[in-house]
Amino acid sequence: MSEPNRRLVVVSNRVGPLVSGGKAGGLAVAMADALKERGGLWFGWSGELSDSGTWGPVNRDVHGSGSTAITLATLDMTEEDHSQFYEGYANRVLWPLLHYRTDLIDYDPKDEDGYKRVNQRFATRLASMVGPDDLIWVQDYHYLTFAQQLRMAEASNRIGFFLHIPFPPPDVFNVLPRADDMLRALLAYDVLGFQTQGDAENMIALMLAEGGERTSLTTVRIMGRDLTVKAFPIAIDAQSFAELATTEDAQIAQARAERLLNGRQQIIGVDRIDYSKGLPERFKGFKKLLEDYPENSGRVSFLQIAPPSRGTLDAYARIREELEQISGHVNGRFGDIDWVPIRFTTRGQPRSALAGLYRASRVGLVTPLRDGMNLVAKEYVAAQDPNDPGVLVLSQFAGAAEQMTQAVITNPYSDGDVAEAIQTALRMDKSERIDRYQALMEMLVENDVNAWRRTYLQALEG
Repeated sequence: MSEPNRRLVVVSNRVGPLVSGGKAGGLAVAMADALKERGGLWFGWSGELSDSGTWGPVNRDVHGSGSTAITLATLDMTEEDHSQFYEGYANRVLWPLLHYRTDLIDYDPKDEDGYKRVNQRFATRLASMVGPDDLIWVQDYHYLTFAQQLRMAEASNRIGFFLHIPFPPPDVFNVLPRADDMLRALLAYDVLGFQTQGDAENMIALMLAEGGERTSLTTVRIMGRDLTVKAFPIAIDAQSFAELATTEDAQIAQARAERLLNGRQQIIGVDRIDYSKGLPERFKGFKKLLEDYPENSGRVSFLQIAPPSRGTLDAYARIREELEQISGHVNGRFGDIDWVPIRFTTRGQPRSALAGLYRASRVGLVTPLRDGMNLVAKEYVAAQDPNDPGVLVLSQFAGAAEQMTQAVITNPYSDGDVAEAIQTALRMDKSERIDRYQALMEMLVENDVNAWRRTYLQALEG
């Protein structure tokens, strides 16, 4: 008989909900399905700040019973700890560092102390809730020091880490104050998972520079321990999202967009407002399209959906202001009474509506300056009509470009390159569009989110 699945403990900044398939996005779906398969515990911040200035009890919400029961366990945070841990060190230091934007790092030693303090407090609370055979899977840049703190609490479990955003080469990572301390903290994990092979190689190079020895393609021996360092490209449930694009809600959104377009072609971008997404550069690329290929005037509209992100940070407010200025300039210069070149909205859309909008768009424009993976690129392809699909234009600096080679790949830093890529996509004949779509969709179905989590958990089980 095969050995039963070991219980899974997931740690992430936010917890739940326990949803599956095409109804929610990214991490929530992957973690919910993994927990439903094995049973276990999902642990993280409640989203609430404690007015009392103290850390209260763990909040528990149990679903199901027996070996597949799932417990959602959350912990409130003090306002000071949240400010230093999340807004400070995580998003003013680690986020720009890991996206290669060292010029935007705003380092304060107090924020670093707060980051480590939150990791320690969460780890201490979790240590009392896990059994010796549990697998612990820690998510993302909020918890780089989490395993180190668990080890200090005498946890001997297999502990894995997955980074959802890029990981830079050693010369960039070492800009971080006390980078050697952070590396030692990461070495407390057993498995270090990254979005791309390039990210994994950057981590391995950092470890080798610190005296590690590469013992296989995915294993490094360092400080007396063997660590697995490997790419696990995160995915979507492509089949489920394709079905979502044919639901009534999606069809309503598609029909609404097509009425508004009135026979024009639509280019679509969907991103949070963030400097890593290259939105100002994207707008300038569309402007260049209208300048260099004037036949598109009156015939092509660009829809950018960009919900706010981390709105309390000045950098994000400046990006939104810049986007409003560029879109206003382009619309004033090129627009006509019956045609608005750029439609820019910060209102988020339900996933079913997004699926319909993707399907109504001849071009999916995904041009981050740096991105760990970018699931919008995968969702756009999955939502297409197989008989008349659109074309994905994808940044060479998105992690998805490593897998999605049939997209039209472009350099987001060059408005001329972006304009040329859009023009290529707009003028592509149907047979080539279908060939590219079929190849991409086959890859997405084969390498879906279920394969992602199972591959990672196999590595974590050792």
